[in-house]
Amino acid sequence: MTRGTGDGRDPGPHDRLPSTLLEDSTEDLYENAPCGFLSTLLDGTIVKVNATLLDWLGHRRADLVGRRTFSDLLTAGGRLYHETHFAPLLRMQGEISGIALELRTADGGRLPVLVTSTVKTDGDGEPLLIRTTVFDARDRRSYEEELLRARQESERERERLRQLATTLQATLLPPALENVPGLDVAAYYHIASADEVGGDFYDLFPLAAGTWGLFLGDVCGKGATAAAVTSLARYTLRAAAVYDPDPAAVLGNLNTVLNHEYSGADDPRFCTVLFGLLTPDGDAGGFHITLASGGHPPALLLRADGTADHLPTPGGQLIGVLPDAAVATTSFRLAPGDTLLLYTDGLTEAHTAASGGDRYGDDALLGFVRSLAPTTARRTVAAVRDLLAALGSGVDDDAAVLAVHAPLPGRPATGT
Repeated sequence: MTRGTGDGRDPGPHDRLPSTLLEDSTEDLYENAPCGFLSTLLDGTIVKVNATLLDWLGHRRADLVGRRTFSDLLTAGGRLYHETHFAPLLRMQGEISGIALELRTADGGRLPVLVTSTVKTDGDGEPLLIRTTVFDARDRRSYEEELLRARQESERERERLRQLATTLQATLLPPALENVPGLDVAAYYHIASADEVGGDFYDLFPLAAGTWGLFLGDVCGKGATAAAVTSLARYTLRAAAVYDPDPAAVLGNLNTVLNHEYSGADDPRFCTVLFGLLTPDGDAGGFHITLASGGHPPALLLRADGTADHLPTPGGQLIGVLPDAAVATTSFRLAPGDTLLLYTDGLTEAHTAASGGDRYGDDALLGFVRSLAPTTARRTVAAVRDLLAALGSGVDDDAAVLAVHAPLPGRPATGT
C-alpha cells in the first residue's frame, strides 16, 4: 500500500529519493561538479578553484590559489591566444563562451578543454572578478581527430579511385590514332566526372587492301560494368572488321556478342555505335565511305563548299538489345576539302545556361558546325573542345568526337 505525503498528495519521484541526495550542500555541488570552476581577480590571479579542476590538472589548491593566474595554466599557444583574443573580448563583452584551449597538467601533459568566462560586477556595474567554467574536451578532441582521420582516409581513397578510373579510361581508348595517308584525323574525349569511368569509345585502324575502319560509340551507364562492355565492344569491332569489313556485318557481329553476353541479365547492357569503312578514291582524291549506325546520333558532313548536314542513317537500332538488330547504312564520298564529324550524345544532351538549362540539341550542333565549314578535322575538334569547355558543368555525361578530313590538293593531310 502506497503511503501519502501527509498533505493529501500522492508521492512523486522526488519524494521517494533518499534524503541524503537532497541534502547536498551548495559547496559540495560546486566542488564536485562534472565540470571545472575557478574564479580569478581581474588581473587573472586565481582566488577559487573547485576539486574537479584540481583533480584534472593534478594540482593542490595551495599551488594555485593566490599564486597562479589563469593564463599560467595554459600552454604557450593558449597564453598567446588568451592575451591577444580571449582577454580583450572578455573585457569588451563581459562574457565569452565555448573557446577551445589546452591546459597544462602538473605532470606536463595537455588537457583539451572548452572554456566559458563571465565578468561578475557589483551593483554599480563595476567589474569585481571573473568566473570561468571549464569542460573536459578530451572525448570531443578524440572524436574530432578520428573524424579527421576518417576524412583524410576517404579523400585518399577517392583519389585512388579517381586515378584508377583515369587509368582504366585511358586503356579503353587508342593511345594514338593511326596516320592514314591522305587523311587529316583528330579526336577528343571529354570526361564529365573524374570519379567515374564513362562508356564512350572510338578508334581508327587499318584493314586489308588499303582500307581503313573507324568507329565511335557510347555504352549505356558508367562505372566498372560499363568499362567492361566498352572494352568488349571495342575489341569485338576490330576483330569483326578483320573477318568481314562490311559495316552492317561488323555491327551485326557486335550485336550478337552483346546480346548473348547480357541478354536476360538483371542489368542488361547495350550501346549505340557508328562504324565506317574508308577506301581511298584513287586519283580523284578523297575517300569512299560506307557508314553503318546502330541507334547512334547521325554523323555530320562538313563540305568544302561551306555547307553541312546530318548524314541519313535513320532506323538503326540499339546494339545488344535484340537478337537481330536493324542497322542503318549510308554511302557517300568524302571529297577533298570535306570533313566528317562523329560525336556521342554527351555533347548534344549537355545543358546550356543560355537557354535556361535546356539541352544543347542536334539543331544547335548543326548550326555550330555550319559556321565552321569548310574546315579541317583538327580545327573542327578544337572548336568542339572549346564548345564543351564553354558549356562547363552543363556537360553531365562524357562526350567523344572523332573527325576525318580529306585535304584539298596541294595541302598537307595534317592541316591545322
